[in-house]
Amino acid sequence: MAKSVLYNPNIGFEHQKWKEEIIFWKRELKSLNIRLSELISRWENKEVLVQIGNYQRQIILYEDIIEDLLESIEQQETRNSTKFNLGLFRGDSQLLKIHIELRSRMEVQRDLFSDLKKSFFRFIDKYL
Repeated sequence: MAKSVLYNPNIGFEHQKWKEEIIFWKRELKSLNIRLSELISRWENKEVLVQIGNYQRQIILYEDIIEDLLESIEQQETRNSTKFNLGLFRGDSQLLKIHIELRSRMEVQRDLFSDLKKSFFRFIDKYL
């Protein structure tokens, strides 16, 4: 991986975009739950209900993961702001390391969420 050069305004911009993305994910998860509720009312087949339960658990887990991610981003923003206001931000390799780790977590969650939605919509197409 190439070494990233990061400056505080760019980090703040990236944090803002991540938070917007997480808010979007939360809305999508609510929508997926609504679709599952529609399925529950239509099906009594135990296999289908088990699959619905699996998706409900995945959604709950994903909600927890993205909430934790959002909290991590907000904590990092607070640390960055404090360091920046004290003139200590530039060259703080620990803050930059944490930012790069957060970026990696966001990338992983994007992939996982995409996979969840693909699987979910295949399931919905089959049973709704």
